[in-house]
Amino acid sequence: MPSHARPRIACEIAASQVLAGRADDSGSVVEYYTARNLPPGTVAPGLAPANVLAAGALREAIAGALAAAGGRSRDVIAVLPDAAVRVVLLDFETLPERPAEAAAIVRFRLKKSVPFDAEHAALSYQAHRANGTVKVVAAVANAAVVTEYESAFREAGYNPGVVVPSTLAALGLVESSTPTMVVKVEPESITVAIAHRDELCLFRMLENHHGTGISGAQLSEDVYPSAVFFQDTYGARIERVLVAGGAPLQQVASALEAQTGAHVEEMVTARHVGSSLSGESIPRSLLAGLAGALVS
Repeated sequence: MPSHARPRIACEIAASQVLAGRADDSGSVVEYYTARNLPPGTVAPGLAPANVLAAGALREAIAGALAAAGGRSRDVIAVLPDAAVRVVLLDFETLPERPAEAAAIVRFRLKKSVPFDAEHAALSYQAHRANGTVKVVAAVANAAVVTEYESAFREAGYNPGVVVPSTLAALGLVESSTPTMVVKVEPESITVAIAHRDELCLFRMLENHHGTGISGAQLSEDVYPSAVFFQDTYGARIERVLVAGGAPLQQVASALEAQTGAHVEEMVTARHVGSSLSGESIPRSLLAGLAGALVS
């Protein structure tokens, strides 16, 4: 992230829409937000190039959403689809202090984890020491894919100074003093993240064969292996599940609670977001990435 102040506006690109919002002066709430629908086939999120299939339509949606929500600023946090970025958790005995040397070692470890050239990929990572090891959260993407999305912002007249995948951004909303699972449902994918004591312990993206009509039982079956892995690895049970994305809480809560034994709640609440512009009806559950990018 750049050393200057983080932008107060953010824009998230999803397969079917573009969301934009602006944080208040304190940076504690998204005071305004808006959405623009994308024509089918505009964006096809993935790790390989050709994510943006209709550049003109995407550019117009970005420009329209940010013009409504962004005020005068041209600096923006660009929130990309989870499917376009691979998030990998790595452990090292040590890492060099010099960023360039550390990044080279992280890239070497990523070679077998991504289906593209890790040496020339777009890479961002965070490292911290814990229990005698260095734990790294790395976000890596095909450089050509990132360029596609950045170009859409620049052609719309904005500078994407910060670029982050949606669920990784959404984790900025999570207080994880107790074991917490985040489940974000998209039409094509389900992203599962588990955090404990403010450490990201697991991050997985699964195929979603049921779309936003997924039932609680189906979703529970998909995420249960992640809960079991966490329990076996860390010796602790999930205590809270936060739900975001396209599956309404009432549709999945009871089944998730029965499967995990944890309390299930909405990830994005009224304390995170203010009002949509022009009275738009935008479910709060779709704003996790946007809100996390702005108020974390």
